[in-house]
Amino acid sequence: MQRRQFLLTSGAVAALQGKALAADPNFRLPVRLIVPASPGGFTDIAARLLAERLSSRIGQPVVVDNRAGASGIIGAEAVARSAPDGATLLMGSIQSQATNVGMYKSLPYDVMKDFAPVTRVAMGYTVLVVPAASPIRSLSGLIEAARKQPGAITYGSGGAGASSHLCAEMMRQAAGIDILHVPYKGTAPAVQALIAGQISMLFDTMPSALPHVKAGTLRALAVTSAKRLDALPDVPAVAETLPGFEMAVWGGIYAPAGTPPAFVEALNREIQAILKDPAVVQRFDQLGFMPLGLGPREFGAFTQAEITKWTQVARAGKITAE
Repeated sequence: MQRRQFLLTSGAVAALQGKALAADPNFRLPVRLIVPASPGGFTDIAARLLAERLSSRIGQPVVVDNRAGASGIIGAEAVARSAPDGATLLMGSIQSQATNVGMYKSLPYDVMKDFAPVTRVAMGYTVLVVPAASPIRSLSGLIEAARKQPGAITYGSGGAGASSHLCAEMMRQAAGIDILHVPYKGTAPAVQALIAGQISMLFDTMPSALPHVKAGTLRALAVTSAKRLDALPDVPAVAETLPGFEMAVWGGIYAPAGTPPAFVEALNREIQAILKDPAVVQRFDQLGFMPLGLGPREFGAFTQAEITKWTQVARAGKITAE
């Protein structure tokens, strides 16, 4: 009987909390969270992780809507052109909100003018990997080999302009070497080509690379964080060889420009609370990402810094998506 009473009481409390949140005037409409990518990737998983919890907190349905295509431009444009009423949000990424700016002569939106940054959700780092049979055993060894035989070292990517492409290009510029880009239609075929020894190296995300590193089919040479990562404590950071080098992939929530500041602040508070949930932290950790929220102003400054950084890399490497 006591257990039944406890359960009923707990349910009543949860219901009251839900009603209290639902009564918040900032959350008066169902939410459509647009992901500018196909299902299954990091931004999609992160969006679905947030949507379920956010819905219960604000008392409104939060539906994930995948709008893949054109390197994230289709989905991002849909949000930029939506009414600023809190009903449409974007799970933006480093590609849709930063790297595209430097690679396209023009975009159908202005990232810094047509969006209201809400919060960064998570970020993670990539790892430089080579085939297990490769004679190259360190980043310094790779750079030395590239200098001895310009153009002989090949690197794969998930496509022209992908984060794996730009990361390798930034390393190429920092090291002053000549390496050859081999683009693939996605990261998965690039990884398989690397395992088969068809290319020399690849910058891959931690969730994708770690299983192969642990299985012994790939060798990790360096990570793109400023310091070594707990997941690969014996693998040096690229910055240990090329000072100042750092590259992170990330995702965050944006609303259309003109969305009421009160809504943006309230949404930021709710998402920040979700990111502190131990279950959410654990899930992001499994994906190789860290839930690192930023407030609206800080996230806006972060977005601008990423645009500046990757535009410089793209222009120096004469990389375009058109």
